[in-house]
Order: sequence, then C-alpha cells, then structure tokens
Amino acid sequence: MDKIGLVNRIYDATIAIESGRKGFATKGKAEEGRISYEDGITLASITFAQAQASANPEIIILAEFTFLSQELHFCEPTDNHTLSSLTQAIQSFDDAFLAIKSVVEPDYKISDNIFPHNGKYRISGYPKDAFHIACIAHRTRLQNILRSPGIDPIEKALLMQRFNNLSTAQNAYVEMQMKVLCL
Repeated sequence: MDKIGLVNRIYDATIAIESGRKGFATKGKAEEGRISYEDGITLASITFAQAQASANPEIIILAEFTFLSQELHFCEPTDNHTLSSLTQAIQSFDDAFLAIKSVVEPDYKISDNIFPHNGKYRISGYPKDAFHIACIAHRTRLQNILRSPGIDPIEKALLMQRFNNLSTAQNAYVEMQMKVLCL
C-alpha cells in the first residue's frame, strides 16, 4: 500500500468529516454537512480497511497516527481533555514507529532480556514494548469512545474498524518479533 496515498486519503476523510460536523451546526447547511460527513466516514472506513488488509503494522499505525493528527488539528483549543488524550496517543505512536524500526534489527534480541518474563509484560510470549503499549492504550481509548451515547452508527462502524486494525497490527508485529527473537 502506498504510504503517501494512504496519508492523503486519511487527510481528505478527516477534512470531510470535520466539514460535515460544522455543516450540521450551521443553519441551512445540515444536508450538505450530512453528505460531507458520510463521504468522509466512508473514505476513512475504506482506507482503514485497506490498511488492515495490508497486515503491515507500520501502515496500520500510520493510518491511525494520521487520523489522530488531523483530529488534534481540528480540536477546539479549549477542549483540554481531548487535546491531552490525542497528544498522548500521538506520542505513544511516535514510540511505536521507533519500535517497528527496531524490531527488524538483530540487536532487538536484547529486548527479550530487558523486558520481564512475567505474563503481564508479554504478548504471546514476546516483550510488550512501545508498539504493544501504544496499541493497547489506543484500543482502550477507542472503546471508551464507543461507549459514549449518541454516536452515529456509521461513525461507530469506523471506530470498530480502527479498533480491529490495532489487533491486526499487533498480531503482525508479534510475527516480526518472532522472526528476530527466534533466530
């Protein structure tokens, strides 16, 4: 999957979603807003599904990172809780990108010695590093959003797609860990 195309489609989707949300709140623009919102959700859903189909942890995380970055860009400056949550998520995905780069290096083997072998610090027997921590934390964040009342069903479907992508990314990442740690 083309990374630049993926990022561009996520940008386009988030812009359409945000434009639609603003249209809902503008008198006489509700129908245009609904169309823009639905178009954005559809494009995002398709793009996240394509990312998941790639089974490439970097692509999946890039899609989520890009979406979060755009949400942060559109966030109201006075919404401190959302700003904090999005900033933390983006920072954890920054660390996840570093983990992806590291897991393919032979030196990653040392991580098996520096992470505790207790099950709570392991995923399928492999170290729960920054990548896993980012996915777990963001899945929790998405679950909390999904529990909110009044979420539009099409947005709920997008949130579920994003939630499922993180499991796919983690499974693929475990495969990467297995390759380097079982050599």
